[in-house]
Order: sequence, then structure tokens, then C-alpha cells
Amino acid sequence: MNNISTSNNWDTALYEDKHAFVWQYGEDLLKFLNPQPGELILDLGCGTGQLTEKIAQAGAEVMGVDHASTMIEKARENYPHIRFDVADARNFRVGKPLDAVFSNAVLHWVKEADSAIAIASIHQSLKPGGRFVAEFGGKGNVQAIVKALYSALESIGIPQAQVENPWYYPSIGEYATLLEEQGFDVIHSTLFARPTPLAEGEAAMENWIKMFASTFLARLSPEQQIQIIRAVEQQLKATLYQQGTWTADYRRIRIVAIKL
Repeated sequence: MNNISTSNNWDTALYEDKHAFVWQYGEDLLKFLNPQPGELILDLGCGTGQLTEKIAQAGAEVMGVDHASTMIEKARENYPHIRFDVADARNFRVGKPLDAVFSNAVLHWVKEADSAIAIASIHQSLKPGGRFVAEFGGKGNVQAIVKALYSALESIGIPQAQVENPWYYPSIGEYATLLEEQGFDVIHSTLFARPTPLAEGEAAMENWIKMFASTFLARLSPEQQIQIIRAVEQQLKATLYQQGTWTADYRRIRIVAIKL
């Protein structure tokens, strides 16, 4: 589901070629999901389907949904034996109650004002005792990159107030409270730093910005976009670029909650 608040036309080739770490890191989250044969599970924000397939390999009956139609088209191409549909985290519906909802690297795209609505949708889709297992960007995620983007934009006369930040990076306290208010029992929550090496090469930060932070550049000309990207690279090179590899300063929140 990746980008909810901006475009639904994700570059799936760039995603799979340069940003496979998104789903690869999510493999660790599957241990918390612990899918069982015969369980009915939804992969919410499935992207191009790699983790959906791994859930299916455990014997669960799994369906993947994503807000981006390009992601769903690619997922269907990758794994034609699995059902994939276009859906929005804020208002999706399921045919019968689920044993679990799984979500990796998605819910930070649901803006703060809409988060309770999305949690309510997840809650209503689950059986009593069903589990919600998620990981996404938490408080302080990509803080250095965002700061550099704002600084570069201000240098060409665009103040922070005029720039759309597409993400919501909550603290554990914020998100656990939202879950509890919607009828979940939060049994595991953690916020942790996970510096994430991007694809090797000098273009990796540029590719990351184009893939995930395009709203910061939305109103700029192509020439201005390159100017901003170069300024960001210059600001970050001393701290986030070493031995030919860019690293993103990720902080992730991980949640396991049970429907009461």
C-alpha cells in the first residue's frame, strides 16, 4: 500500500530493483505473525506480493491488498495463485472475519487524522481474538533526510509550511493508545533504530527520494528537483554515505495487538 496520500502509480520496477529491502526486512516480522495452516490472513499494503507469498507458503489462506493499482498488477503477475485486490487501509472490507491482519512498511502512509479510521477498519475485519501484526516508520524515522529536504527547499525560497510531508511517524504511546481506543489489547510494542543500507552506488539516495519522498518535490521543475536532491546529498554525505553506500536513518515501530 505504500503511498496512500499521493500517487497510486508507483514505479514497480524501481521498487523491486532498488528497494527490495522494504519487504526483505519485513521477513523478520513474519515470526511475530507466525501464520498457521488454514488461517485466513490479510496482507494489508502488500506491495508487489513477496511477503504475501511467504504467508501462503506457511499454509495460510492469504489475500493481499494495496492502495496502488500498479503494485497490485505486479503482485498478480508475480504470484498468480494468490488473490490481490486494490483497497484502501481506511475503508477496506472483507467477506468473512480474519484470523490476522499483517502489515509491513505501510501504515506510516496513513496520515495522523486517518489513523483511527484505518485501525477501526482493521478491527472490524478480525475475529474476536484475531491478531494485528504491523511494522512501519515510528517517531524519528528518516529524521536526518527530512531535515535536509526542508533545508534544501528553504534555500530556494520554499518554507516548510508549504511542503507536504506525506508521513505519520507515531510514538509507541500514541499508536498504542489509538489501538486500545478501538478495542485492541496491545501485547507487544517496540520502537527501534534500524539504519538501512540502500542499494549500492551514488544514486541510491536520489532513487530513495524519488521513490518515497516525491511529494517534497511535487511542485518543482525537473531542474529544481535535481538541485534539491544534490543539496540533500551534500548535506547528508558526511553522516549517511560510507564506502560507496547510502544509509537511511530508519526508526521502526513494531506492534502486536489482539482484538478483544
